[in-house]
Amino acid sequence: MASESSIDYEAIPITALNCSFRKKLGLYLNPTNTVAADWRTVAELMDFTYLEIKNFEKREYPFEKVLTEWETRPEATVANLLSILEKAERKDVISDLKEMIDDDCRKYLERQQRKPVQVPVVDSCGPRTQEREGITLYDDPQGLTPETFDAFICYCQNDFQFVHEMIKQLEQTKYNLKLCVFDRDVLPGTCVWTIASELIEKRCKRMVVVISDDYLDSDACDFQTKFALSLCPGARSKRLIPVVYKSMKEPFPSILRFLTICDYTRPCTQVWFWTRLAKALSLP
Repeated sequence: MASESSIDYEAIPITALNCSFRKKLGLYLNPTNTVAADWRTVAELMDFTYLEIKNFEKREYPFEKVLTEWETRPEATVANLLSILEKAERKDVISDLKEMIDDDCRKYLERQQRKPVQVPVVDSCGPRTQEREGITLYDDPQGLTPETFDAFICYCQNDFQFVHEMIKQLEQTKYNLKLCVFDRDVLPGTCVWTIASELIEKRCKRMVVVISDDYLDSDACDFQTKFALSLCPGARSKRLIPVVYKSMKEPFPSILRFLTICDYTRPCTQVWFWTRLAKALSLP
């Protein structure tokens, strides 16, 4: 199948397939089908146990949960998903969704190519590249004292109103924290991917991830989150802090489910929300 589209599906994790594809796949597999294999057959082929499958049945959209659980396994590649669908004799699904799969795979490969290569800076090799100097509003033009922040805010444009509230509550109060908000603090004309990685790794102590349905469809948020996670596997430094400020239709992102969150959606806990978040960002 890779030869048909020149895409190496074996090298692409299932996490490369976005929410739109997952919804569409669920539309094919969630309904109980008497003439074709449904999600239960696929779950069995993914080596889930009888008890696990019975628990999945309690879900409104069981296959989405199956896929979320399966994608944490090392064998969860696009190639293996296609192979499982073939074994389940659901070639109709492969045929109908092939274009979406290829499109998501190409986008994933493009993101991988855009990611900066992490290499140590060697001063003897010459001056540091100018692309990483003078990138924020109050940077030293000479690059001698780069501007630093308490936290990088990972957000999508539709959540910007909440980011404004975050600025008001954390910067303009007794907490006196300094946030890195891309649209406000980063100078125009720089490479988005390179500068984001520079800020997250070198300039910011932590990263706040504003989770929403729109966040799930953002390539920039996806890159920033995965890059930050790669810097602190297992969340040893409490570097990444997920924030949920409104109810979501989509499942919470699986790559962040092992982290404790700051939840603004429950009125009974809102009184502590900003204090908890400020304390987490103030830690050394």
